[in-house]
Amino acid sequence: MKQFLLLLHEDIEKLNELSPTEMEELANAHMNWANKLAEKGHFVSGDGLHENGVLITGKDCVVKDGPYLESKEIIGGYYLLQADDLETIVELAKECPTHLYGGTTEIRPIMEMEDYEQ
Repeated sequence: MKQFLLLLHEDIEKLNELSPTEMEELANAHMNWANKLAEKGHFVSGDGLHENGVLITGKDCVVKDGPYLESKEIIGGYYLLQADDLETIVELAKECPTHLYGGTTEIRPIMEMEDYEQ
């Protein structure tokens, strides 16, 4: 099976507007979705990401607080999934709870050894 990384792009302002009940519902939706994926053999790993972090840029390796995008969007989490093909992952990703509050799912195939041989 091939592996795919799903990056969860979220609107931090929308997330900050959620009530505690809505946040709990969203967290439960993610856990339920991950369990469903695991039952079908698609789930490898996944987690939420803290809003703050560090960026290292350039050949001089300048360290900056961040990551700060030029927008209100953050990468709030990720899933590492596996399937036979991208089409399967696309269909699975359509059910990702990050979409409930306007989030976007970016799907990136994990490179395999034969990708380097071409």
